[in-house]
Amino acid sequence: MINISDKAQNHFISLLSKEPIGTQIRVFIINPGTQNAECGVAYCTEDDVENHDIKLNYNHFFVYVDRSIISFLKNSEIDLIVDNVGSQLTFKAPYAKQNYSKNTASSLKERIENFLNNNINPQLSMHGGKVHLIQISQNNTALIKFTGGCNGCSMIGTTLKEIVEKKILSFFPEIKKVIDQTDHLHGNHSFY
Repeated sequence: MINISDKAQNHFISLLSKEPIGTQIRVFIINPGTQNAECGVAYCTEDDVENHDIKLNYNHFFVYVDRSIISFLKNSEIDLIVDNVGSQLTFKAPYAKQNYSKNTASSLKERIENFLNNNINPQLSMHGGKVHLIQISQNNTALIKFTGGCNGCSMIGTTLKEIVEKKILSFFPEIKKVIDQTDHLHGNHSFY
């Protein structure tokens, strides 16, 4: 899935040795499946790991990836380029801009997850939020969960009805209803 060169792995090991114990690596894509897709690497503390993350084992460290972007990371490579000036990580993900939401071979769940990542989450991320598809019930109800700044936000009702639900029902006629399964707790993380 993600080929990390030996030089890059050694670089990560060196960087992680200076971080708090338990800190690992996260690979992410902002706006996956769009022409504006951007790949990145960041530290990932134990508190940053979410239920929908996939844990990849490397030599002396782990990489966490949101399950919904796995298809965009096909044949991706992370390398460390060293020259006279210094060093730089390179991240090549040839499928990061591939739009999988139109792929009819994908399951409905995968298509909705990709749709959320491409069309809804870029807007929500401006407020530090994100929406995830938990599952599709037998009666074609999409069960979703908001995280980050959306959790506990006073505008969540509007976001749910006017953005998320309208768009899902419009683009996926097989979905009959959208239900928010988030246990909304207002706190410092909430946007409003």
